[in-house]
Amino acid sequence: MRAWSFSLVLSISLASAATFPDPEQGFSNSSILKIRSNLLEIASASWELGTAAEALLELSWPGLSVFNATAFPPPGRLKATAFPTDVVNIANRTVSQRPSGSLSLIANQGSAADPASLGVSVLLANWTRKQISNHDYSEAATDELTYLLEIAPQSDEGAISHRANEVQLWSDFTYMVPPFLAYFGALKGGLPGRNLLQIAYDQCRLYRDALRDDSGLWRHITLGSFEDKTHWATGNGWAAAGMMRVLSTMNHTSDARRFADHQANLTKWIDEILTESWSHQRPDGGLFNVIDDPKSFMDTSSTALIASVTYRMAVFRNDTSLIPAANRALKLVKNNVDGDGWLQNTVNPITFRDPLPTTEHSPEGQAFLLLLQAAWHSFFIHANSRGL
Repeated sequence: MRAWSFSLVLSISLASAATFPDPEQGFSNSSILKIRSNLLEIASASWELGTAAEALLELSWPGLSVFNATAFPPPGRLKATAFPTDVVNIANRTVSQRPSGSLSLIANQGSAADPASLGVSVLLANWTRKQISNHDYSEAATDELTYLLEIAPQSDEGAISHRANEVQLWSDFTYMVPPFLAYFGALKGGLPGRNLLQIAYDQCRLYRDALRDDSGLWRHITLGSFEDKTHWATGNGWAAAGMMRVLSTMNHTSDARRFADHQANLTKWIDEILTESWSHQRPDGGLFNVIDDPKSFMDTSSTALIASVTYRMAVFRNDTSLIPAANRALKLVKNNVDGDGWLQNTVNPITFRDPLPTTEHSPEGQAFLLLLQAAWHSFFIHANSRGL
């Protein structure tokens, strides 16, 4: 499936890691450093690296993430202590190892969508580059955009395929592609930028139209040579988290008012996933791997991702109605991180249907822990400032 990989050896230090308050709920700094180090040790596939880059950005350089009003435009020059080193390192390796002639950021993935998850880190690296004459990042990001809009297969309705060799729609796509399109548009500005923001929204809409059913949840895979009609928890998490990033990107651009109706729809679509997901929450705080199937197993990975979106949405809407569910989930997830910083009791991200063996670890699960900590921290600050 998503076969390309390279090893990451990145330095982790207290200086580069964000410092968080450590009351009863959030992870301690020592736990976060272990989780982060483990993620960078095992992330290798394109979507793992893209998710890792995003998680590192939100965790340690939140002022540069789309959840901050300072996101657009990013500073052209950053002090060394404010430079997103780990994120740019991932972008550097991606661009430097891209084969000649490949439009996709990473070639021969099988997935048309997964390499785009690295697009935001590449665009950020371009924006903050020290050598103005270096156009490698810009060319790589533009080539990825060209591939998605002009080369990748599309459904009859215009949904860009998640797969490269056939038209097949996966809920995962919503996290991989629309946030990149929206970020590209926000940086570009003007009519071309607004067009990209519109495309990002349209892709979310088209995927929702194809995958959502009457339950309010999304099925995992439709069209193509096989389908997965279950309400896979991680897939619903990917969808909600991807739309959350598109929503925040739109909200923090100068064109936010032009996209007011789009933002209202995205808010509704995220809410319906969160509300329905938590309606099936187990007493211990976890979610089932198939959200509405009690016969499936509890999965900490999706529980962490959906909790992270819940905290983000609480800040966006100033609404704490789902926070008790997120807090129970956070407690459950914390209890499933071992002393070495590994998340236990996760789904196998390749098979979707099986628990991951105890001797193996989920890179995306590790990234979801960082996304959860970053989102919880944002909510913690917001709640204190508003007296919630």
